[in-house]
Amino acid sequence: MSFLEEYGIIGVAIAFVIGLAVKDLVSAVVDDVIMPMIEVVLPAGEWQTAVLVIGTVKLQIGHLISSIIDFVIIALLIFAFVKYALKQKKVKKI
Repeated sequence: MSFLEEYGIIGVAIAFVIGLAVKDLVSAVVDDVIMPMIEVVLPAGEWQTAVLVIGTVKLQIGHLISSIIDFVIIALLIFAFVKYALKQKKVKKI
């Protein structure tokens, strides 16, 4: 077994590049499709720029909520992919 096969360096590199592409794709879907639908429901309008001021500290609550939605969608996609991949590769018990 070669070094590359043993440690899967090529596989990790490919997964990293695909992961970055998926993140960009999911961010685009969230920003261009999901967020406009949420903005229709919420009366405040541009809630992604919402800021909570506590004393001298400004917390960007809208950006945080947008990032949480991005994370949840990416996590669900990865979970579904891994679950599908594991289902396809069943381990036979001896």
